[in-house]
Amino acid sequence: MSILFSPLTLRTITFRNRIFVSPMCQYSSHVGIPNDWHLVHLGSRAVGGAGLVMVEASAVSPEGRISPDDSGIWSDAHAEAFAPIATFIREQGAVAGIQLAHAGRKGSCSLPWSGGGPLGIEASGWQPLGPGNVPFDVGYPVPRALTFDEMDVIEANFRAGARRALAASFQVVELHMAHGYLLHEFLSPLVNHRNDDYGGSLENRLRFPLRVARAVRDEWPSELPMFVRISATDWVEGGWDIDQSVVLARQLKEIGVDLIDCSSGFAVPNEPVPFGPGFQVPFAARVRSEAGIASGAVGYITEAAQAEQIVATGQADAVLLGREMLRDPYWPLHAAKVLHAEAPWPNQYLRAK
Repeated sequence: MSILFSPLTLRTITFRNRIFVSPMCQYSSHVGIPNDWHLVHLGSRAVGGAGLVMVEASAVSPEGRISPDDSGIWSDAHAEAFAPIATFIREQGAVAGIQLAHAGRKGSCSLPWSGGGPLGIEASGWQPLGPGNVPFDVGYPVPRALTFDEMDVIEANFRAGARRALAASFQVVELHMAHGYLLHEFLSPLVNHRNDDYGGSLENRLRFPLRVARAVRDEWPSELPMFVRISATDWVEGGWDIDQSVVLARQLKEIGVDLIDCSSGFAVPNEPVPFGPGFQVPFAARVRSEAGIASGAVGYITEAAQAEQIVATGQADAVLLGREMLRDPYWPLHAAKVLHAEAPWPNQYLRAK
């Protein structure tokens, strides 16, 4: 009996299996609005048998984007464009999710295939924001340190993003607190050098991310699950680490978060990240056991037996696949065959089963 292909229920939502499509930026939106690319990209992963299909990091304000071509959800027009995509995902038996994000000081960059470097205002860029005025790297623009009033606005933007996600018929909302973007910037002592109530001690560094999490949870219906993606460590001495992540996870559980999606890194450049198969799984295991909350494992999970072992041994409740899903949208169907499990094939594809 495959645990990977057993259902998982969080609140009133039951995922048909524990294979989740990780949010992956496509850099293919126009003014943040998704299009046919997103319908085909996300829809094919739902057809391919995943339990959850998560939309990429979607900015809650224009300046919250990583690039000018990032997805967004800062207006009703964005919600209307997402609605048919979420509906199609659900029609295929998958759960539709969306990640709410703000890029912070790592915003205003060019497309990865165009170099990924910072964009000046003269090149369709904008002034990035952050906890302070330290740029991400040499050559990056100096971010504007957020005022209390601006933090209030961003909190309201996340709340509005959750409201629009619901209007678009998404069933899961995930809050992005990872990869060196705004909420992670507040968490990491490598980035957050504020000397007010939002910097310094762990309690202070947690304050704004937890405010945003409460706002999203308050706006999101109680019957629907909420996830948070974290960077469990900065991989740098003196930075954010797994011990602090466990503290954060416990407080997020109290707020009403249902699953912690455990990634790592990217707060600062040139981190010594030990990339390799399953290298982040121990973070998911510690969060799950020590914070008492469901966790998701992500990062270099490529084989069916590997994914099965992660969930069957209780290291995580689900696996989130990114690059492997780009290589093979039908990975769950192929994994089911390897594991001698049942996975629903679309009627239109049964002749190939």
